Amino acid sequence: MKKLLLIDAYAMIFRAFYAMIRNPRITSTGIDTSAVFGFVNILQDLLKRERPSHIAVCFDPGGKTFRHEAYPEYKANRSETPEGILIAVPYIKRILEAYRIPVVIVPGYEADDVIGTLAHMSQDHGFETYMVTGDKDFAQLVTPHVKVLNPGKGEILGVEEVKEKYGLQSPLQVIDMLALMGDSADNIPGCPGVGPKTAEKLIAQFGSVENLIEHTAELKGALRTKVESNVEQIKFSKYLATIITDVPVEWDEESLLRERVDMDALRAVFDELEFRTLAARI
Repeated sequence: MKKLLLIDAYAMIFRAFYAMIRNPRITSTGIDTSAVFGFVNILQDLLKRERPSHIAVCFDPGGKTFRHEAYPEYKANRSETPEGILIAVPYIKRILEAYRIPVVIVPGYEADDVIGTLAHMSQDHGFETYMVTGDKDFAQLVTPHVKVLNPGKGEILGVEEVKEKYGLQSPLQVIDMLALMGDSADNIPGCPGVGPKTAEKLIAQFGSVENLIEHTAELKGALRTKVESNVEQIKFSKYLATIITDVPVEWDEESLLRERVDMDALRAVFDELEFRTLAARI
């Protein structure tokens, strides 16, 4: 069986960094290696446990994406990236090069969209694909052959798991749910006053935000007012929340093949970061 892992790089890097925030790893030269150490541990565990035949790690590009062009406030509420993460990224890219794992970056598009596109393509080439991330937005991409693997929770979400988790009829309705509840992490406004539970209930009842908007007369009191007063904002939030699957990226199955690790290159980075125990284990 052909098995593809598509790793959301920053989701893993941030998780690794904050998991060690109270007890960071600092080298003798003062470098905070927490994010790198955590990332490598997660990666190594994934490779050992999942045994993928193919793999890629997707990073967000530097600069703005098409969502920023449509909505300048997109992600505007995020704080500055911690220095420990900024320091970690070049090391992580060197480590991935040593692992011979391809890094995929497409200017103007978030890693989410690149992963969504590659996952969408993989279905036509006979793959079972796992999107490795803790981001709930990816649930919208789940199909019978594409799943979400959340290493932080040890959770795998297939079609039935997504439907059960959110009380929906289809993973695609996750987009509609996000359009209503918004997303504070990405600064997607949604419908003011509508939280996750109400959003789930409304989409379970009406199926989509478009159908909800056409049938607001069936709503009562304040909820009807909230929805009718924010129709355009809800539609725009759906646009922002939709992970696209047509990023201009080529499908190159051979480049995604898992390769043997370049141990000399890996050892050189590990020595620099003082990962002695980790180097011995790997």
